[in-house]
Amino acid sequence: MRSTLDLTQPAAAGSRGRAFRPAFRDAETGCVYYSRFADGRSAAVHVLDGLPDEVVLARTPGGRVKALKGSVVAGYVCEGSFYTREEAMREREAVIEALLSTAG
Repeated sequence: MRSTLDLTQPAAAGSRGRAFRPAFRDAETGCVYYSRFADGRSAAVHVLDGLPDEVVLARTPGGRVKALKGSVVAGYVCEGSFYTREEAMREREAVIEALLSTAG
């Protein structure tokens, strides 16, 4: 059985600083936006309500995101690079495999 990895935390002390922060990228413009709550605080998970109006097509009367541009992709930022969710998982698994191979 495969476990779910927490991409927001470094895999081990040896990978300090390799935390993956939830983010969104507009594939049309290349702009990357860290995940934030509507009030601007950083979010540890993907939260749509903090995205700027440039990528939001519609909001509810209460301000919640109702629709996004089709070019917006959820992913993570690590060390200045954007990774899709799939790329981040592959990168994370490679780091863990490397740590395990040196441990034994």
